[in-house]
Amino acid sequence: MPARYKLSVNVPVSHADAVRKAIGDAGAGRAEHYSHCSFSLRGMGRFTPIAGASPYIGQVGVAETVEEEQIQTDLLEADIRPVLAAMRAAHPYEEIGFELVRLVDTDAFL
Repeated sequence: MPARYKLSVNVPVSHADAVRKAIGDAGAGRAEHYSHCSFSLRGMGRFTPIAGASPYIGQVGVAETVEEEQIQTDLLEADIRPVLAAMRAAHPYEEIGFELVRLVDTDAFL
């Protein structure tokens, strides 16, 4: 069975649909006879841009709070590069908060 990964990415609510579509189009969220499968959570992202930053939201030296959506989806190892490239192209932030974690093959435990 090919290795599967879980991608979680935080994105401003205003860009969540665009990022979700981009990563789905690139191969994330495929499950047998379905595509673009994902789960989302809403929360508040907090950051302070420092010298050298070019923030999409906010200004250098000022703490910012932004309503964000965390998109979670699965993908195959072969799709990591195109999915991350699509995520970067659709995401407005210069520094993207995301994590990519390899999943355990649960069939081995059944």
